[in-house]
Amino acid sequence: MFKIDDFLKINKNRKIWTILKDQNVRQALILMSEKNIGAIIVVDNNNDHVGIFSERDYARKIILKGKNSKDTLLEEVMTKELITITKDYKIDQCMQIMTEKKIRHLPILENKKIVGIISIGDVLKIMIEEQKELINHLQKYITS
Repeated sequence: MFKIDDFLKINKNRKIWTILKDQNVRQALILMSEKNIGAIIVVDNNNDHVGIFSERDYARKIILKGKNSKDTLLEEVMTKELITITKDYKIDQCMQIMTEKKIRHLPILENKKIVGIISIGDVLKIMIEEQKELINHLQKYITS
């Protein structure tokens, strides 16, 4: 079974995008759009992670509440309680966490630092590949 450590090795050049908590929501949305990402890690002035801001946060905490993206700071609307994983987690465990917690992004921690982030799209892609490999293995077994 594929582990997060494998994911990190394959995606070693993937950048972790961050933004300061005292920047406004519009600035985060611009960066997220430019980098084609659905969530961004929010950091303090010491570059320590303090939360995550996602498209879902925008929809639920800005749009539906009638707030202005230029006037609202990230620290007001970010998700502060990060749900994280470590490199020894397996992909099916990530899927279970994402499903139970209804989240789409899992930051990966090592020594209390974020070393990566995996999305629901990443997890699904890996699971589909694992299923294809299993099917191929079973077909070879059956025909031999």
